[in-house]
Amino acid sequence: MAVDRIVRFLCSLDGASTSRVLNLRHIARLNAADPEHGSNPLFLSPVINTAFIIKHRLRPDETYLFPSMRSAGTKIIVPVDPSDLRAGGRAIFIDQRGYLETLREAGHYNDERLERDVGVLRLLDAIPSLDPFLLREHLRANAIDVAPCYFAISAADQERMHQFVAKEMSQLVRLAGGGNDDGSTGRMVSAMLSGQANEKLEPLRMTLGLGDGDFREGAFGWRGLLYYKWAMQDFWSNVMGTLREIKEIIPQGAISDQQRAYLVNAKRNIIEMVRDNNQHISKVLDVYDDSFSELVASNSPTTFRAFLLSASPMFLDLGEKLGAISHIVSFWRHRFPKGQPVLIDAEELGIIFQDFTSGFAERVRAQTASMPQPKVIQG
Repeated sequence: MAVDRIVRFLCSLDGASTSRVLNLRHIARLNAADPEHGSNPLFLSPVINTAFIIKHRLRPDETYLFPSMRSAGTKIIVPVDPSDLRAGGRAIFIDQRGYLETLREAGHYNDERLERDVGVLRLLDAIPSLDPFLLREHLRANAIDVAPCYFAISAADQERMHQFVAKEMSQLVRLAGGGNDDGSTGRMVSAMLSGQANEKLEPLRMTLGLGDGDFREGAFGWRGLLYYKWAMQDFWSNVMGTLREIKEIIPQGAISDQQRAYLVNAKRNIIEMVRDNNQHISKVLDVYDDSFSELVASNSPTTFRAFLLSASPMFLDLGEKLGAISHIVSFWRHRFPKGQPVLIDAEELGIIFQDFTSGFAERVRAQTASMPQPKVIQG
């Protein structure tokens, strides 16, 4: 069984949580003394509640695991020994063939706990990113209440997000209210950020002429797009710094000609993939800005109504692309902290680069196929 690469990847994840990796093992260790972590867990199975949840671009040899074609999945990695990641782990994709029985066995479930945790896992599978803000709001909107320690969101960030959305929506509140605000902005923002498509958002729904179901679905995508637009404000300076470091990094120790060629090609591909995704993200946000501006400037809801009807798939697409970039930045800084020596061998660097490229839709198959093969351990 080829386990060396899995073991090294798990060890490199130790302590890391990114938009593509929810590290429940690390959260459990940090919050062992927090009574809420024990009384209000994300998963009822202690085994799954110390696993890794990973957003994953499917490789060609993984598509057979699913009953229908799909390009991405959400993977659960259960460490064999939670105290020692060098022991490796067991991987399960959400809704792969035989999923329920595989999960039941891995999580040591009875029927009641299994039903609840399967529901939570499918909620995680439905969103494009494991970013803590989106994760928290998505779970809250579906009446899943868990301990705050699962969402590392500072009070300052929450306040900045609230202010950003309030500024964005105040124009719509005045439009829906005939020019009057009377405190409606704050109530509408609170409703939007908590996923409550209720009477607080009713004036906006009526202005846009949408049914309850369409409006609820559109508001979900809109909320995600607003979050990503807010997150983009200080995002690209960190991205560019990370790409410079990726371009300049040189592994230590012996390196084969095949490894050297792979790393050079992987660096180029990562930089090009980030560039292409950036262009796509900008175009999606431009569509939103244009439709929103037309609604406010012309007092005509037609364009924004059309946008809202397509907001949910746009949000999922945007989240996948932005999540892939955000994962690179977060993981790179976790693995290579500022001011510390950059120490890594060619094999581990290749594993990290393969993980980075696996978050992108383009060039992944060729990139994976050209990667030097790891040592194979028989067992």
